[in-house]
Amino acid sequence: MLLPDNIHPQLSIYYNGSLVLKELKQHAKQQVFDLYHRIKSQYNMSFPTFMLCLDWLYLIDSAKIDDDGWVELCS
Repeated sequence: MLLPDNIHPQLSIYYNGSLVLKELKQHAKQQVFDLYHRIKSQYNMSFPTFMLCLDWLYLIDSAKIDDDGWVELCS
């Protein structure tokens, strides 16, 4: 769900995407699964939600993923 229709913002892709961005700001370039393990250990985010966040961040040109599985912030 992109925008929550209830009072649980932690279920939205916007909120979870901000958590992924926060982690990417600390370590600007990471492998997809390393990034997921960090996010999972800190915020207990599911893998489908994580992938939706990466898709959303790619669409808004905030992060990119190369063919080798590296995720990095866009400048």
